[in-house]
Amino acid sequence: MKRKLNPLIVLFLAGMLLITACARNPVTGRRQLMLMSENQEIQLGAEYDPQVIAMFGEYKHEPLLNLIREKGTEMGKISHRPHLQYHFRILDSPVINAFAVPGGYIYLTRGILAHFNSEAELMGVLGHEMGHITARHSVSRQSKAQLGQLLLIGGMIASEAFRDYAAYAMEGMQLLFLKYSRDDEREADRLGVEYTTKIGYDSQKFAEFFQLLVRMNLASDHAGIPTFLSTHPDPGDRYNTVSRLALEWKDSLGLDSWKVNENNYLQMIDGLVYGEDPRQGYVDGHVFYHPELRFQFPFPTGWRLENSPMQVSISPQDGKALIVFTFARGNNLEEAAQATAQQLSLNVQETRRSTINGMPAIITLSTQTSQNPNTGQQQTISVLSAFIDDSGSYYVFHGVSMQEDFSGYRSQFESTMNRFAKLTDRSRIEVTPERIIVRRVERAGTLSDAFRSMGVPQSRMEEFSFLNNMELSDRVEAGQLVKIAGGGSR
Repeated sequence: MKRKLNPLIVLFLAGMLLITACARNPVTGRRQLMLMSENQEIQLGAEYDPQVIAMFGEYKHEPLLNLIREKGTEMGKISHRPHLQYHFRILDSPVINAFAVPGGYIYLTRGILAHFNSEAELMGVLGHEMGHITARHSVSRQSKAQLGQLLLIGGMIASEAFRDYAAYAMEGMQLLFLKYSRDDEREADRLGVEYTTKIGYDSQKFAEFFQLLVRMNLASDHAGIPTFLSTHPDPGDRYNTVSRLALEWKDSLGLDSWKVNENNYLQMIDGLVYGEDPRQGYVDGHVFYHPELRFQFPFPTGWRLENSPMQVSISPQDGKALIVFTFARGNNLEEAAQATAQQLSLNVQETRRSTINGMPAIITLSTQTSQNPNTGQQQTISVLSAFIDDSGSYYVFHGVSMQEDFSGYRSQFESTMNRFAKLTDRSRIEVTPERIIVRRVERAGTLSDAFRSMGVPQSRMEEFSFLNNMELSDRVEAGQLVKIAGGGSR
């Protein structure tokens, strides 16, 4: 069955077909084959940006965003693409990451902002991501992965590559964090140092931030390694190289002092949401609760749940099935069911009206037949959908598996769908996230001494030492600012 392509995919394919000439790389000056023109790149970024926001959510913090915009714009003007308009976003994600997409769009998660300890560190990462854009790394890298990613972002859960999709769903937010080549990373490091130093910041702090990678690699509970801190090249080598470049740039510019602004930055992030925000949904005992939207539903034991602003994806370890929960678009249930079937090119075989915990519902059973891209053979996917009217808010569950596996998963799909309910428990609704708390050290000593005096439990000391990019045995001075977290309730 023919699928209507996402307009962004059409734009991407059209750009690929129109490649007929070489262009000069803005950084190296060398002529090279570009995957798309600058205008196409800008248009791609403009269309891609709202989909990124839809997937992750945007975190509102005006002081931080104003700082990033002001310094990022200043950095852009001294970059190798000074006429490009740069756009900066803070994403509402606890994952420690930053990435760029074509057209000048740079994203930093609140997770990575929580782990910076100065403005200089922030500027180094900002400069690195800008370097990927100015050298047009993001054009070539994201173009190669764009088609598959856009299918996922568009919510097309019944794609012909279902098994791959199930794996992607388990990857969650890491889907967009593309790994560049060794040469690309080294060039972005170099440009990050250059841009950071040219706007007056101590780029040595950018080098020091690479030390975080070592601890992230050693600590299994710190997932989501930043794109620029990928495991290649070796982080130790990159630390040494960036340190050397920082000294060379500082010597060449010869300023009397360099901005670090540690205390200013730490005071600015005081109160930043830390970790998962339960207001946007959380799991407790294999039940998913959403306090803001006031609903709850269980999911199968042993399945993994990934929550995003756009949808909830739940899949078993073997990746042979998938439950997707998302918004249903339409003025009523009938319209939502029909529009969804058309959008996903589903062949609806059964439709019946029902109620789920007192809420009107429409249940459909559909199939989709497509060609396996690996074998060239026809394959059929079965989709059980439950459209639910929750007081005028329309939701849909899709239970998806290959047709030959469907009977083995149907009862699990139905158990989740039929137990969707309104959330009325005040203790489940009135939850709050943890936030960054910036405290002054009272007496000189070790970081562990400082944490102990602040009432930090032993079980969280290592976590908070990581948050400060320090060791518990490191010395801190009286009056020094350090970060802890607290205040949340679940």
